[in-house]
Amino acid sequence: MVKNIMILRFTNQIFGSCWDRDHISNVQITFKEKIGTEGRGGYFDEFGIMRDVMQNHLFQILSLIAMESPASLNAEDIRNAKVDVLRQIPPVVESEVLLGQYGKSEDGSLPSYLDDETVPKGSKTATFAAAAFHIHNPRWEGVPFVLKCGKALDQQKVEIRIQFKDMGSNLFQKDVAARNELVIRVQPEEAVYLKMTQKLPGLGMETVMSELDLSYASRFTNLSVPDAYENLILDAIMGEQSNFVRSDELDEAWRIFTPVLHKIDRGQVPVEVYPYGSRGPKQLAEFVGRFGFERHLQAYSWPETSQAAVASASSASASADSKL
Repeated sequence: MVKNIMILRFTNQIFGSCWDRDHISNVQITFKEKIGTEGRGGYFDEFGIMRDVMQNHLFQILSLIAMESPASLNAEDIRNAKVDVLRQIPPVVESEVLLGQYGKSEDGSLPSYLDDETVPKGSKTATFAAAAFHIHNPRWEGVPFVLKCGKALDQQKVEIRIQFKDMGSNLFQKDVAARNELVIRVQPEEAVYLKMTQKLPGLGMETVMSELDLSYASRFTNLSVPDAYENLILDAIMGEQSNFVRSDELDEAWRIFTPVLHKIDRGQVPVEVYPYGSRGPKQLAEFVGRFGFERHLQAYSWPETSQAAVASASSASASADSKL
């Protein structure tokens, strides 16, 4: 799915023409794990979640989403384009970082990070991080990229959510016409879908949130989706370097993260405790809201197959897809 980002961007006019600050409000890149450190706390505690996941894995996704079209599919041209966009990102600032460490689950059945015997007593290492990044170029000026990653959360997923701006017309009220979102689900159950507002079948003008859906498991029933490491091992064997980090790309990534990482290491950035199995620190919704993300008030359940199911979802107070 990560390799598919370039195909989506550079072969489809519908996306290429709206991939900019005039149409996109914000970009959310999320990495969630349901498990905690599971006895690996001694290793993890030396690095923390930002070094473990965000600075490398999530930044690779960000660079593919944000880069300009490379001169060719040659590995060096692709890596040049990725480095160029990273050079336009200033270092992340402390005020735009949210850190958390998982505690016991709300029912007390699941352990806290500090319960891991391999973790040093009283450790303040973050197991959750959210941070906002800004790209200062004509395409992305003013569009925040919010990266979120954490352990011991409510679900297992890696997802890119591109939220488009509100419609300029006031023909329909804002609570009726939701923002469009392009969602690329990297794992599990790989999918690409576009959320949009539709008229609910019937005589009235009631609306419903629906999607244009490409779920790989149902669309490509006769093909298997290779594991990420299968792809990378094959690339290494074949000498394909475009998905591997070049030294100058690594330098740029560390330039962006190092100042705030030093503050984190010195304990200058607060770390909030969140329950094992939750969505993260309680401040998360407010945090992403600061950077333009809006959760539509209308309940949404993906996918819907009947009007009765839509009516049931509409009466619910929350929906599966509205989770960050």
